[in-house]
Amino acid sequence: MPIKQTEILPIIKEFRFDLIGFAKAETLNDEIENLKTWLRKGYSAGMEYMERNVEKRFDVRNILPSAKSVISLGVNYYTPFEHSPSAGEGKVSRYAWGNDYHFIMWDETEKLIARLKKIFPSLEAKAYVDTGPVMDKAWAVRAGLGWLGKNGNVINKNIGSWFFIATIITNLEIEASTPTADLCGSCSACIDACPTNAIVAEGIIDANRCISYLTIENKGEISSEFRGKFDNWIFGCDICQDVCPWNKKFSVASLIKEFEPIVAKEIKFAEIFDLTNSKFKDRFGKSPIARARAKGLKRNAEFLNHSK
Repeated sequence: MPIKQTEILPIIKEFRFDLIGFAKAETLNDEIENLKTWLRKGYSAGMEYMERNVEKRFDVRNILPSAKSVISLGVNYYTPFEHSPSAGEGKVSRYAWGNDYHFIMWDETEKLIARLKKIFPSLEAKAYVDTGPVMDKAWAVRAGLGWLGKNGNVINKNIGSWFFIATIITNLEIEASTPTADLCGSCSACIDACPTNAIVAEGIIDANRCISYLTIENKGEISSEFRGKFDNWIFGCDICQDVCPWNKKFSVASLIKEFEPIVAKEIKFAEIFDLTNSKFKDRFGKSPIARARAKGLKRNAEFLNHSK
């Protein structure tokens, strides 16, 4: 008999997770076909790693052979602050205002697994936080955390889309959650608002045109085609989430203070041009901004400066 959700939910709620859902560990047939189409059309841009380990993305039992369930967990990162850039400053995506969420969520998932191990001694589990060959969003949708919005983000009807996702693959057989209906309806706010036309179809993002990709993952130069279209985003972009009605109506403040603007909401171009690798590490070493590296942040600042 599967473990009832009422047995395991109180345990998970001891930790800092805002959304909890469960799905049966089975193959992601439709999702993997969509991924292959996305890759074939070149929408992954320079993210070659997306082409690797497709068999593991397709079936989590290729990661954990004993897998019977997937636990999907959401952590709200919305904080009630807004951008207020001055001249000569670039905006930072909300998810990177505070400390790196990976460390926070890795710590919580490790503690959760240790707690579950005490109750279920035969537990086997592997956890991922936006890393590894796991389709986090697909599992979040299957586990009922929300639906995949037209902007490619998972949207929850109670808190919107400002949440990080952790995925735990386990040999525990847990009663599955009911997926949520798609409630985007006829709304096209995110599609209409994207200044680079990166949302090429509902739920499909062309990374070659996405400001978040171009300012973070991208290792090359930024095409002059996009000059004047970045709205002063220097690291990431929140436009498609800022305009989403579900975020405007239902965003609630996170209880995790580490997500508040500890590092930066905006960064001065002059500060960036003055950064050495050592200064960059000291300033942004505990932030998601570290992913762009000093070279990438300088490239972004130069691009914005030339876009005036």
